[in-house]
Amino acid sequence: MSELQAALLAIGFGVIVAVYTYGWWQQRSYRRKFGTVFQGSHADALYQQGDERPGQVQQSASAEMADETMIEAIITEVEITEVSIAEPSATSLLDDSCALLNARSDFIIELRLAEPSHAAVLDGLWQRKFDFRKPVQVCGLTLATKKWERAIAESQVLYARFRVALQLVDRSGAISEARLADFRDLVLGVARHIKADATIPDIHETYRHAAELDAFCADVDQMVGVNLVPPAGRLLLGGRIAQAAALLGMTLEADGAFHLLNAQGHSLFSLINQDSKPFQHLSLETSSTAGLTLLLDVPRVEDPGSQFDRMMQVARLLARELQLNVVDDHRVALSDSGLALIRARINEVELKMSANGITPGSTQARRLFS
Repeated sequence: MSELQAALLAIGFGVIVAVYTYGWWQQRSYRRKFGTVFQGSHADALYQQGDERPGQVQQSASAEMADETMIEAIITEVEITEVSIAEPSATSLLDDSCALLNARSDFIIELRLAEPSHAAVLDGLWQRKFDFRKPVQVCGLTLATKKWERAIAESQVLYARFRVALQLVDRSGAISEARLADFRDLVLGVARHIKADATIPDIHETYRHAAELDAFCADVDQMVGVNLVPPAGRLLLGGRIAQAAALLGMTLEADGAFHLLNAQGHSLFSLINQDSKPFQHLSLETSSTAGLTLLLDVPRVEDPGSQFDRMMQVARLLARELQLNVVDDHRVALSDSGLALIRARINEVELKMSANGITPGSTQARRLFS
């Protein structure tokens, strides 16, 4: 190796070390800053009343201690649940999914086989499973255990019966009567081919149930959004957003939003780009945005009222650290009375859903509001 090559190699190595050291120092400084629990000196936009002006709200020692409790509770809860919740067994997942099927939410055709068979016998159904724009599920009564479980085409289990179910409602609306008839004809064709007896619900009655359920779901399908915008048109840097979200326990998911997840991996609420452009890992450090929105999908979370309170805690912390204003869709600062009104509406949705036999955040709710 020549002296020139050695010198260039040494220079390159030095540059790498310098860049790494600078990045480490920046990250360490930012984490130390968060360790003080977002103790900024600017006004807290979240809890200002509508008639308050900038500068009227003063930070107090008790407020800072409350913020410290908030962020520690959020982060600690996420860490505990991640390590303490065991993964459910495959059997329990299958049994639970079949237990959800009912005549109110699904068009269920039961097939009684002439002789026990593998799920592959439903070959004609598997080929067209995705033709109906609604989820199709097959459950089988096992010959050995006499229990219903979710069946897949490759299963080697012998089944005595099958229940073939077409979901009636999701967020795209109710199934059409024509598709119900098409699904019925398909399953009847399979039944004739394998010489199975079939029990089929009435098409018109099923469609009526679907329309009623869809109307109810539309009535309670509420999404609560809280906007966080910088003053004077300042842009937010993607890198700072990512660091703040991460330290609050939120992770960037495939949909381009940061989510706070529960122990089962279900989203409690999300943080999205206000212009609807998804965040991406590769471009976070070079991207910027004019604002953020925290979103709570009310029917899809357990105890939505409490999750709204938690989301507002996160909004308050983000607002303080990133120097943002917390506003509604009209860019008006949210007041305590406004937040109380939103909370009351969320409680109303929860009561309506529970009275109709659909618990917010349950597996059934996530099916219907998908």
